[in-house]
Amino acid sequence: MRSLKVSDVMWNHIEPIRVGTPLTSVVKALLGNHVTGLPVVDDQRHVLGFISEQDCIHALLVSGYHHEGDPTVDDVMFREPLTVSPELAVVDLAQNLGAGKPKVYPVVDHGKLVGIVTRTAILSELAKTGFGAEMPRYASADED
Repeated sequence: MRSLKVSDVMWNHIEPIRVGTPLTSVVKALLGNHVTGLPVVDDQRHVLGFISEQDCIHALLVSGYHHEGDPTVDDVMFREPLTVSPELAVVDLAQNLGAGKPKVYPVVDHGKLVGIVTRTAILSELAKTGFGAEMPRYASADED
């Protein structure tokens, strides 16, 4: 388990959000990809921020109430997201997850976004490996 890296469990098939994207498009991307947040990048895939469901809910409520039109991701994104390296051990990332920590981390290599890693992906991997503990041994039919 210690040798398993973030690059082994990250998702690289989801398109990040580009700066300037209308918030309604961001919501569609979040819902369509079944993720709670996505990194915001420039044309060179440098991570400039992060947008979450919570950010979108708040911004849509405020813009709807004040009839201010459709905000863009730039108006509401978090501008200092936590990122991880694709070389980080999954077990090290898992040990740092906790209350107040992101559910989705942008994975950055040489300054550019290469994927995202989610708590769900980490949980799935931990479940597959038996949480690093011995699995119980049950009596088989050929034992007396």
